[in-house]
Amino acid sequence: MLDREGFRPNVGIVLLNSRNQVFWGKRLRTHSWQFPQGGIKHGESPEQAMYRELHEEVGLRPEHVRILARTRDWLRYEVPDQYIRRDARGHYRGQKQIWYLLMLVGRDSDLDLRASDHPEFDAWRWNDYWVPLDVVIEFKREVYELALTELSRFLPRAAHHTRYLRAGIRGRPRDNPAAAPAESSLPPTPGGAPPADEAP
Repeated sequence: MLDREGFRPNVGIVLLNSRNQVFWGKRLRTHSWQFPQGGIKHGESPEQAMYRELHEEVGLRPEHVRILARTRDWLRYEVPDQYIRRDARGHYRGQKQIWYLLMLVGRDSDLDLRASDHPEFDAWRWNDYWVPLDVVIEFKREVYELALTELSRFLPRAAHHTRYLRAGIRGRPRDNPAAAPAESSLPPTPGGAPPADEAP
């Protein structure tokens, strides 16, 4: 399902533990690390897609998490031609994403990378909030920086803000007042194989 500009609707998930560290997953059979993410199916809301992807990729259910915030607008990235199927070139441009900031209220043992028949990750760890962007596939790095910066305003106060590493260069996050609080009803390395969720 593509929009008129050729972008596929998608959700991204930043999952926190009680120490404000984030879930950091190693993509199956690669040396690339990333956050959980996945496409929004026809008829799904972004929140419904987020909960589905959360279970499919890390085995968690709604009762295991609490929504802290989401990005207000879509964040977009374009996928280079070499990662796009030939029959989709000229139509598919990339992903547009809504990002969610979640707090784990369950236990680490609730996470299960084999919850679906098509696992996304083969290892995971808790990482400082400002993740090392140089281990993220290059065309996603700007969106990661934008999402983390926007959502950082909603980190619990216990957070110790640390500097992030982007391709070996240290910097500090920028304030972005556009992030949206959660609704009251609540929540391969460059040159490697293309991520499975990039296919249109």
